[in-house]
Order: sequence, then C-alpha cells, then structure tokens
Amino acid sequence: MKNLMKNRLALSTVVTTLIILVVSVLLAGVVTYFAINVTSTRVQEESLHLTKQHVWYDGSNAASQAAIMIINTGGRDVVIDKLTVRGQEVAWENVFYAMTTDSISEDLTFVATLAEDEDVPVGEDLTFSAATNDLTLPSGQTLIIYIDSPDSITINDIGLTVAITVFTSQAMYYKETNVQAYI
Repeated sequence: MKNLMKNRLALSTVVTTLIILVVSVLLAGVVTYFAINVTSTRVQEESLHLTKQHVWYDGSNAASQAAIMIINTGGRDVVIDKLTVRGQEVAWENVFYAMTTDSISEDLTFVATLAEDEDVPVGEDLTFSAATNDLTLPSGQTLIIYIDSPDSITINDIGLTVAITVFTSQAMYYKETNVQAYI
C-alpha cells in the first residue's frame, strides 16, 4: 500500500477542512432561513388598527364612559382577551359592542344609557350587545366598543391623558386620549 502522505492525488488537510467548513456554514444557513420563514409567516398575520378613542366624564350624573373602534386589518381572526382603561382591567359586564363590515366615518359619541340591544347612531344605527366573555373579531371587520363606568375616571381627570389598552393572545395595542367633559 502506498503511503497516503506522499500521494499527490490525495486531498490536503487544508482543502478537507475548507470543504467541511463550507458545508457546515451552508447547512446552518438553510436551517436559519427555514426557522425565520416559519416564525415570520405565523406572527405577521395579526394586525389591529385602533382609532376614534374617547373617554368622557358626565359631571351631572357622575358617570364615565369610554369608546374605541377596532379594525382587524390582518389576515386572521383575533380574540380580544382583556381591555384596560388607565391600567385598570374592565369587567366584561361593563362592555357593550357592535360589529360591522361597513366603513365608519363618523366619530363616536357619548351614549347616555348603555343597555343590551341598544341602537346607537354610529354610521347606520348599530345594535349593541353586552359582552359576557372574550370578544372574537373576524378578519376585515370593525368592532366598536363602549365601556360603561371605567374604573378610576373622576371629574379631576378631565383634560388628562389616559390610555386604553386592548390585549389579544399575541399582542397588546395601546392608545391614549384625553378625558373629555360631557355636558
């Protein structure tokens, strides 16, 4: 048997090391690309647009109310797990909602009496329902939420900025607004 060290046709140690290095780098690149592709296609689908947020305080009745419009612009249905106003979680029995596929151009207004099956003049008259649990917002639809008596809003808060936060299973969406006086 010939000595492999003196064979001119054998691969040198340097060339063998370079081949192994290039193959391992290519394999790591393919695995990384696959992981990024799988992760990004699943995360990018949820997208909510929050607009027309308001918080009112009615001094004559010592009552407060909040409202917000949520548009699902993503490619998947979204479950709204929790709502907070100024960091305080809102009880579902204080939440009234209506869903529509129509475009809403009018601003949201204060509603003196919120109740089940209440017609509120937003765009066309929308019938509001009382929430009992998490809300599901299908893709491409608009959800209008009224919150009756959000915690910790008093007459001293008029003119101050408060936050309305919407929580889903994958994200939280945050909007700020000034507390307005309702007269």
